[in-house]
Amino acid sequence: QLGASSSIEHGCVVAEAEDLRGAQIWLDFPSVGATENILMAAVLANGTTVIDNAAREPEIVDLCTMLAQMGAKIEGAGTSTLTVHGVRSLQPTRHRVIGDRIVGATWGFAAAVTRGALTVRGVDPHHLDLVLDKLRMAGAEVATLEDGFRVVMDSRPRAVDFVTLPYPGFATDLQPFAIALAAVADGTSMITENLFESRFRFIEEMVRLGADARTDGHHAVIRGVERLSSAPVWASDIRAGVGLVLAGLCAQGVTEVWDVFHIDRGYPRFVENMARLGATIHRIAAPPER
Repeated sequence: QLGASSSIEHGCVVAEAEDLRGAQIWLDFPSVGATENILMAAVLANGTTVIDNAAREPEIVDLCTMLAQMGAKIEGAGTSTLTVHGVRSLQPTRHRVIGDRIVGATWGFAAAVTRGALTVRGVDPHHLDLVLDKLRMAGAEVATLEDGFRVVMDSRPRAVDFVTLPYPGFATDLQPFAIALAAVADGTSMITENLFESRFRFIEEMVRLGADARTDGHHAVIRGVERLSSAPVWASDIRAGVGLVLAGLCAQGVTEVWDVFHIDRGYPRFVENMARLGATIHRIAAPPER
């Protein structure tokens, strides 16, 4: 729609354009990646581009902020309609990227699942309003700070329902942590996955750890148990891997989590940081036979 041609060659996407032109673009789904790529192309296109049903994530707003510092003309950042007036060129700038709200929320869930206390800094707590409210509903004491938040869970979590939705809804990336929390909570929780049903593969590994869980389409019902049990489990993606570690910290015995290269992609020095927080955790070499 912007005037580029694209093709798939030998498994790679090849895109070409002599001149990009502004266009009215409607996204069937408010995809973060699609919104970002259209934005970056539209800022140097001829004319005006309007993106309807655009993603509203804080990362989109941050990208708009940086592009504006470089000379781009963008209206509507943080809303579902972005209007981009193309410019001839962009200038260099210096920009500090916002803190990773998904990683920040990970540590909040870690405190709640393990009945611990944790202060997270370097993230805007307002980007996590819904997450922090859910942790409060689960029984945690949550305090927001200027540059972060603190979570204290001193008793067994209460069961809470979660529904994944595009921002400002509950992020699908956090679904494995919600399941880990539900697995040890007092009561029955329902997790509804509206974005990526394949994430429920994580539940198969949680059942190996003793979770009482079943799935029905895009719903999962988890009945909390007093204590999980140890087992070897396999990570299928970044968040599933971390979710299994959190569950393993609550399990009786020694839990082995394999394919942790997934975790390394999203959480630098994860094992070291967990150990600093008091977890008994270390890397081992060769995986067992599945």
